[in-house]
This record gives sequence, C-alpha cells and structure tokens, in this order.
Amino acid sequence: MSNNLKQQLLSADTDDPRTLELMQQLVQATGDRELNTQLITLADNAARILAEQGEVEKAANALNIYWKGLHYAAPYDFDSYCLYLERYRPYEKKFYAPRRRRLKKMADALQRLGDREIYFLGISCPPRVGKSTLCIFFMTWMMGRYPDDASVMSGHSDPLTNGFYGEVLNIIKDDVTYAWHEIFPGVRLADTSAKYTTVDLNTSKRFPTLTCRSIEGTLTGAVEVGQHGILYCDDMIRSLEEALNLGRLQRKYDAYLNTLRDRMLDGAVELMVGTRWSVFDILGKIQDEYGDDPDYEFLVMPALDPETDESNFDYDLPGLGFSTEYYHKMRRDIDSATWAAKYMGQPYIRDGLLYPEEDIRRYYDLPAEEPDAILSICDTADSGKNYTFMPVAYVYGDDYYIEDCVCNLSLPELFKPACARMLVKHRVNRCRFESNKAGAEYAKGVRDLVHSMHGPTSITWKYTTGNKETKIIVNSDFVKEHFLFKDSSRYASNSDYGVMMKLLTRYVVSGKNEYDDVPDGLAMLAIYVQTQRGNTIKILPGI
Repeated sequence: MSNNLKQQLLSADTDDPRTLELMQQLVQATGDRELNTQLITLADNAARILAEQGEVEKAANALNIYWKGLHYAAPYDFDSYCLYLERYRPYEKKFYAPRRRRLKKMADALQRLGDREIYFLGISCPPRVGKSTLCIFFMTWMMGRYPDDASVMSGHSDPLTNGFYGEVLNIIKDDVTYAWHEIFPGVRLADTSAKYTTVDLNTSKRFPTLTCRSIEGTLTGAVEVGQHGILYCDDMIRSLEEALNLGRLQRKYDAYLNTLRDRMLDGAVELMVGTRWSVFDILGKIQDEYGDDPDYEFLVMPALDPETDESNFDYDLPGLGFSTEYYHKMRRDIDSATWAAKYMGQPYIRDGLLYPEEDIRRYYDLPAEEPDAILSICDTADSGKNYTFMPVAYVYGDDYYIEDCVCNLSLPELFKPACARMLVKHRVNRCRFESNKAGAEYAKGVRDLVHSMHGPTSITWKYTTGNKETKIIVNSDFVKEHFLFKDSSRYASNSDYGVMMKLLTRYVVSGKNEYDDVPDGLAMLAIYVQTQRGNTIKILPGI
C-alpha cells in the first residue's frame, strides 16, 4: 500500500460502502493498525447514518465491517476488546458500551499498563461505577494475550476474591454471552479449581494463569506473577474503621509487601484499585514513595467534576449510572470524611492534621456592625504548580472573619485582575504581598490596577524569609483561635473558597503535602494582622 493511498484513506470522512470495503481489504492484507482504527470509526458512523436514511442493507454491511475491524483490533486494543467481547449481548444488557463515554479514560490507562508503558496503575473511583468489572475485563484480556504467564488477583477477603474468580470464569466459559473465544481462538480452558480459585489456560501449570486469593489467605509459595503477568489488588482495605487503625494498616502493608509484591517476577506489572480511605493505606504509601515516578500512574475519577460540580458517572442508559442530583444529595447526607474518601478519591486524614474540621471556627454571616478594618495578604505563585492565594479578613476586635479569597492554580500574570477586583470589591484597607522579586513586580501591577479602579487599598510587599513549615506550625494556634471561616453551606465546594478550605483541612504536620499554599498564606496573614494590631485603622464614611 502506498503512503499516498494510506493518507487519503486516513483522512477519509465517508459512508461510501465501497471505500469501507477497500479499507477492510487493505487492513486484511497489510495488518495496518492505524488504518484499522480509522476503519472502525468510519464504519460505525456509516452504519448509524445509513440506518437513519433507511438504507437497511448498506447499514448492515457497514456494521459488519465495523465488527470485523473490532475483532481484528481486540487482541491488542483493550477498548476494542471490551466492545467486541459483548458483541452478542443486547445493548441494554451490555456493561461497557453504555458506560464507555465515562470509562474510556480508565480503559486507556489500563491499555498503557497492559502495553508496559507504565509499571504501576492505581485507580480510585466511587462505589458501583463499574471499575472492578472493567478491571475483570482487563484481566481476561491479559489472560488471553499471555495464557502461559501467571497472574494474581487479591483483595481484603475470600468472598471478594471468590466473586472475582466466578466472573472471570463466566467470561471465558459463556460463549453465548461473551465472544472471548472468538477473540482468542487459539487459547483453550485447560483447568479450573473452585477450591483454590484458579484458572489455567492451554495447560495445567504449577502457577496457574490466574489465582484469586485474599491477602488473608495462603499466598507464600502458592502464587507467582509471571514476566507478562499482572498483580491485581482490589480493595485491600476493608473499611474506614480499618483505615483509622494505623497498626492494622501497617500490618496490611507488610503483608502486601511480603506475600504479594515479592511474588512478582521481573517484567510483571501491578494494578491496584481501591477507596482512598487514608494517606497511610497501601495505595497512599505507594503514591507517597513513587508519586513522581513516570512509571507509576495514579488515576482518580471523582464522583463530581471539581470544575463543574457535575456527575462523572451519568451513563447512557437510565438506571446504570448516577446523576448529579444523586451525588449532591449523597454529599449532603453523609459525613465529609466518607464523602471525600469514597466518592471523591481524597483520602481521609485524621492523625497528623494541623487543622482538623473540629478546630475550625465557622460563621454564617458577618457581624452587623462595621468592621474595624479589612486586611489582606497575597502569596503569589511562581508557577502553575502553586496556588495564588489572597484571603480577605474583616476585623472585629480580636477576630478575623475570612470573608472571601482568591485561590487558584493559574499563573500569577493571569490573576492580577482577579486580585485587583477582590481588593476593590471588599474595599480592603491594607494588603501585603509576600514573594520573591517577581512577586514585587506582581504587587506593583495589582496596585496600578487598583488605583485605576479607584480602590482605597494601600499595597506593600515583603520578601519571604524563614522556614515555611515552621512558620505554618508556629502560627497555627493564632489562626485557630482568631480566624473564622464561612459555614460550609455558604460557598460552593468548587469555588476558590471551597478550594481554600479543602487545602487547609488536609494539611498534615508529618507526611507529604501536595500543596501548602493555603496554610502558609494564613500564617502570613496571622503575622501581618498582628503587626497591625498596634495601629489604628479608621474606615472613613464613603471610603
């Protein structure tokens, strides 16, 4: 096939059956995977368009080409595998197709793991969205690709792993429901054992193609993860109760290292799925150690999109997924720690929290009288990896009501107008910018914008000095005793204020903090307001 012809076909956008048939012939002759991907897309679209136009025979022909394209791709492309595996099921009974719009991101990550582009994949999702079923599909795909290599699935209990064994066996044995044998026609089921929860393909082996065994079961000497195998751990932590027991977490982590991780041969890869109950759980420890390693990928798919606050799991058939309203109600009805861990993939942290929720002073409305002053600080970000943080404090005696803030990851240059508008909106009396030399230039830019909007704010700047962690801890008592934050019903969780509260209440004294900008900024504010306490700031009428 000439490159010119291939490029013409790759750029084709047609429902012409003759073009589709030509592409199919070329794929069969050359095995070109890129061309087959284009063929699948075109044939799928053509089948829909022709069916809508009443061209029944042509639509059926396009659909047949579509299924042939998927069948060819299924052994090497996981997304195609999932679609073809359920070819003969009615759409309303299928697992993957109605959920594909939402689960494709997870399927792509599993593809990278299966292709050894990464060594480890960690997945955290809300309950009952289909993550375990998709991972079962993945394991049956890998078993078909590498039937002579051993893989292991483990979880917190025998009922969990027994159920996994049953689902895997059902996919391989049920030729009416699943097209597994069509995808892997040269692979046969050699042996199974309900007692030992094992599945062997092609031949019986000392270490079966798949062994399903709980972490509490017999593992040492009984399992191995081969060179092309997968160690799949699903829900290693049983519950929040277990997650809050650091001794049990450590014992579980030790068992994982000594009975599962050390059974992996060179070349094996690892998949770990689970609720992020605690920063000290198994997945948390791995992320803490390898979070910056490109061979380790950690996929978190929260119930609600952090930007839109809308459901990430509203599937294409009624009754399958979960609506935005469902998750909003769930967020209202359950405690914040369970919501964060089970539904948003944000681990529960209790021990080591500098600002636990019970230590946060809250208010619903500002006091009726005029404030003594309105003060602010701004901690500017030096890159898109840090937050620009500007809290606004209304001063009433010895109390400081944090009424508003800028808290965003955008680059500082983009947030000069936002910071200026914040200062003018609240008619802030004084604001100090703290940063490096670039921060001073940023402050001057904000000052000029404030003056152009006729704002009253006096803006100064100060270079940051001293140890950040020490500053945060030393000033935390003042923040707890004198700072008040809005009641949680008074702000949206995805607003700048909501982000501020999330980052504040998850800062740990010991351990790794992804972001420390908010507790650091509040420490700066605590220092600044204390320097102003000896000064008289009078708010003049009309100013």
